[in-house]
Amino acid sequence: MQLVEVNNAATAKDFIKVNVLMNKNNPNYIRSLNNEINDVFDAAKNKNFKYGEIKRWVLKDDNKLVGRIAAFTHSKYKNKGTDFAVGGVGFFDCIDDETAPKILFNNAKKWLQSKGMEAMDGPINFLDRDKWWGLMAEGFEEAPIYGMPYNPPYYEKLFNNYGFKNYYNQYYYAMGVKDPLSEKFPERYKKFKSKPDYEARHISIQLLEKHAQEFATVYNAAWAQHGEAKEITAKDVMKLFNKMKAVMDERLIWFAYYKDEPIAMWINIPDLNEYFKHFNGRLGAFEKLRLLMMKKTNKCRIFTGVAFGIVPKFQALGIDSFMIYEASLLIQPGGWYDKYEMGWAGDWNPKMINIYKSLGASQSRRMVTYRYIFDETKNNFERHPVMEYK
Repeated sequence: MQLVEVNNAATAKDFIKVNVLMNKNNPNYIRSLNNEINDVFDAAKNKNFKYGEIKRWVLKDDNKLVGRIAAFTHSKYKNKGTDFAVGGVGFFDCIDDETAPKILFNNAKKWLQSKGMEAMDGPINFLDRDKWWGLMAEGFEEAPIYGMPYNPPYYEKLFNNYGFKNYYNQYYYAMGVKDPLSEKFPERYKKFKSKPDYEARHISIQLLEKHAQEFATVYNAAWAQHGEAKEITAKDVMKLFNKMKAVMDERLIWFAYYKDEPIAMWINIPDLNEYFKHFNGRLGAFEKLRLLMMKKTNKCRIFTGVAFGIVPKFQALGIDSFMIYEASLLIQPGGWYDKYEMGWAGDWNPKMINIYKSLGASQSRRMVTYRYIFDETKNNFERHPVMEYK
């Protein structure tokens, strides 16, 4: 078998092709957009190159593509409870074989060791956690939502056989849009609705810069404090909003306010895979026009969670129920969507999982983020610690 570093246009095409080949027998597989994969590895388009570096390879057997992998370092990739340097592996695809995955994992390990890393987590992305994060272990029966990993079931065996250990599970939850919410939602809604200082409302497309600042305020207060995510700026959020603008549904993006200051957010978008599944990895002028036509004719019947957060001092008060119920009064009778699939929550975040369950949602998928420690005589494996709340 021959390992080839991806360093030109031809090998970059091969890198994408491997994923298509490995999933050709998956009836629910939806191909990611070529440009989104390529952008991960483009220093001019991926801000994470400021903090680390990435390499990728394809594996061939008699000139036949049989695998791929990427490995990266990132100075801001930190997890609470970990006091040694951890790199990442991702975009793993491989035939069901004993030799091929060892070649790929050993090569990634060797490169990461040369960069001073003492362990590798994977399969993860470089570095944003909203896309291609984790290995699918349960949930193959339905097509993946946008950004969700999707792989043949035997990949779990390949990771386990090499010696990776389950660092944490990632749970997705889903529900019907018209499923009734529990009684506590209208009860808590009435409590806050009667107080003039509290308000919940969806965004306006005309005020995206204002909402970008609100997003950054809530996100940094709710998540950066835990060490699970780096702080973001309103400028970063605005770049994201601009990318989302063509498919954004302002009725799905909500903020809660106290005296006009943002205290909570619930960010959702239409499931882009409902559009992209028709495009075979391309997003040119024709596909963009087709997407707009599908959006206009309401072809997307699923919306998905992107981010959720509450400023710490307002947590445990019922603000989440207030905001979500206010949104439900608009979304449920609207008839625009049939299903809501929420973004993943790690098993280390029981509060988020409880929020999903409180909605009446059921677990729809399980991903696994694995960890492989290079020298267990030096560093002990411990599962991701449970999040502490202030």
